[in-house]
Amino acid sequence: MTEKTAYDFDLTTLDGGALPLRQFAGRPLIIVNTASKCGFTPQYFGLQMIWEEFKNTGLVVLGVPSNDFGGQEPDDAAAIEAFCVEKVGVNFPIAAKRTVRGANADPLFVWLAAQGGYFARPRWNFYKYLIGRDGRLKDWFISPTRPDAARFRRAVDGIVQS
Repeated sequence: MTEKTAYDFDLTTLDGGALPLRQFAGRPLIIVNTASKCGFTPQYFGLQMIWEEFKNTGLVVLGVPSNDFGGQEPDDAAAIEAFCVEKVGVNFPIAAKRTVRGANADPLFVWLAAQGGYFARPRWNFYKYLIGRDGRLKDWFISPTRPDAARFRRAVDGIVQS
């Protein structure tokens, strides 16, 4: 039996469609649990900049809204999409809202935490998980690490160039 990779998981799009991560196989990913009403929400702008800069290299930024922390993503899919597109200008893929911690955590986030170890479990919004072209977790960053932070950018360069 082969070990699971990020590409073995499926999410749902904001409009209810299928979002199988296998469609991104061979491409590096940045998976981020997001929220529209969080102090870290301005990180959407930095994530959008990374998406625009690197999408031609195959990099995919994937937002996964969650209401797990402070009730900071209480809205429905239409409101989340309106916020991301109209207020922030995000055009990278955004999945449907998921639970990212606890007994009901989405299997992708259970896998991410298992791969990264105890401290990789999301403890707030905007945890960032970098997946290499092989589908394996390469690095992860806590909420305060901004997308324009030098060490985050170096890690992104690493997964893009791998």
